[in-house]
Amino acid sequence: MRSAHDLLSRWPALDVEPKRARLHHTLRLFPGALADTMTANSAGVEAAAAALWRRDTSLWSRDPSIQEKIANRLGWLGSSALMADSIGRLRTFASEVKRDGFAHVVLLGMGGSSLAPEVLRSVIGAAPGWPSLHVLDSTDPAAVRAAATPPERTLYLLASKSGTTIEPNSLAAHFRERLEPAVPRWADHFVAITDEGTELARRARAEQFRELFINPSDIGGRYSAMSYFGLVPAALMGQDLDALVGWSLAMLSAAESESGVELNPAAALALAIAAAARAGCDKLTLMLPAALEPFGLWVEQLIAESTGKEGAGIVPIAGEALGTPEDYGDDRVFVRLRLRGSTDQQETDRALPGPAVDIECPEPSALGGEFLRWEIATAIVGAMLGINPFDEPNVQQAKDATRTLLDRYKTAGRLPAKAADRTLPGGISLVLGDAAGTQLGADADAILTLIRRGDYFALLAYLGPDEEIARELRGFRNAVRDRTRAATMFGYGPRYLHSTGQLHKGGPNSGVFVLLTADPDEDVPIPGQDFSFGTLEQAQALGDFASLGAAGRRVLHVHLPRPDARLVREVATALLGRLAST
Repeated sequence: MRSAHDLLSRWPALDVEPKRARLHHTLRLFPGALADTMTANSAGVEAAAAALWRRDTSLWSRDPSIQEKIANRLGWLGSSALMADSIGRLRTFASEVKRDGFAHVVLLGMGGSSLAPEVLRSVIGAAPGWPSLHVLDSTDPAAVRAAATPPERTLYLLASKSGTTIEPNSLAAHFRERLEPAVPRWADHFVAITDEGTELARRARAEQFRELFINPSDIGGRYSAMSYFGLVPAALMGQDLDALVGWSLAMLSAAESESGVELNPAAALALAIAAAARAGCDKLTLMLPAALEPFGLWVEQLIAESTGKEGAGIVPIAGEALGTPEDYGDDRVFVRLRLRGSTDQQETDRALPGPAVDIECPEPSALGGEFLRWEIATAIVGAMLGINPFDEPNVQQAKDATRTLLDRYKTAGRLPAKAADRTLPGGISLVLGDAAGTQLGADADAILTLIRRGDYFALLAYLGPDEEIARELRGFRNAVRDRTRAATMFGYGPRYLHSTGQLHKGGPNSGVFVLLTADPDEDVPIPGQDFSFGTLEQAQALGDFASLGAAGRRVLHVHLPRPDARLVREVATALLGRLAST
């Protein structure tokens, strides 16, 4: 890894030193009742930060075999420098795509392969005259249909670190089938981003994809924002790569060399999160203006998947509506992120009911630095909590459960289904997991009564893009928070399986889950498979329901006969009604 001085001087065109100067005083701590705890943890955070820059793997584990694995996950510390040296290649590639008349880019990826590009798309967007980006990280048939653009003018980014992830590979087969009758060579419309040695890398070479970007294998998926996984999509949107990479280098330089924890832009954030978690405030609540709200999805994944394991972890809360002080429990620490010069953040200016961190983002392109700030802070927090932040031991559970269910489908022609514990009007079925069933019997609509002080609620929806349904889901989530004072999470499946799913199954057993599925209005086949996207989505939902149950989580599966906002409202009314009667 290059020195802090080298980061400032190696690439003069990126203006790293002026950007670093602008990072001064962009973070302020408001410790409140945690002041003494932060003081007590300050020296530990400072030592952990120093060890991180040395790449001292003993920071996270004393086990030599685990240290070896961690050593192969620290490449993100050097990825910004690699991208600085790759800007020319990225610009040339993107200019050729634009020159050849592509108007749309569809990214096929999950988790770390898709969330950073989604942030860059939503916050910065495509420059005038450059292709638009659509991030498709769903197997819902409606979402697949919604991503249909004119194939002859569409470029498909197949992004997968392992190269074997079922969702992007199934989506790639679908879009290849649409391309083949429409263009002379379908492979000219495909670009792969993956590690060396993967099946995807082999296919991209054998089938002569338009381009193949090999990412360093020592960069984990959720730490890959400032690597090819984030910057290839940014380049295709015509974004300012100099600014994005320059800000990331500025953050690295400042975080490595700034003395004093509270003045360090990344270590100070780590101090607040770690001290709060040690004091029982394990619900990290993000307060973001509308312009930056998508950034919360990326932070949510980073924190949940990095810290939620071995029965411990920090619960990130993103996208929750702002409430009054009375709406919150005493288990939260707040992080308020502002965009300098933005006019849409008045509601987030109110005083926060607990310990807080204020961060000011100097400009949209400074997200390049924010990615690094949070990655550094998360690595330090892992050390402070005795957690390896670079593995995801429980993610494979849901994948294995899905594969088992799909194998059964191929044999029996249907997915196994448990009998409903209760059926609501309209054909809505409710099925409890074992842990919840032990406490409630068949009283499935009373699931919310299991929420206790210190718990969190998670609404997990395997549904496609529909604004009316989304509005009902948001209303349900907010009502649970307001009535229980519990922190609430929301995730679309299967995206959350590659994000918060690790925390749900491997973190503290403090979650109460409602998992929502529906029969699709119109299914979409998967070329070369015996199952459709609708079947794959249902298998993923049932697989996670089984995995949550096996982990002893309190979970309810709600199945709708069709994706309908009115049915979602019926579910919310029934479940909230039982909560009100207790």
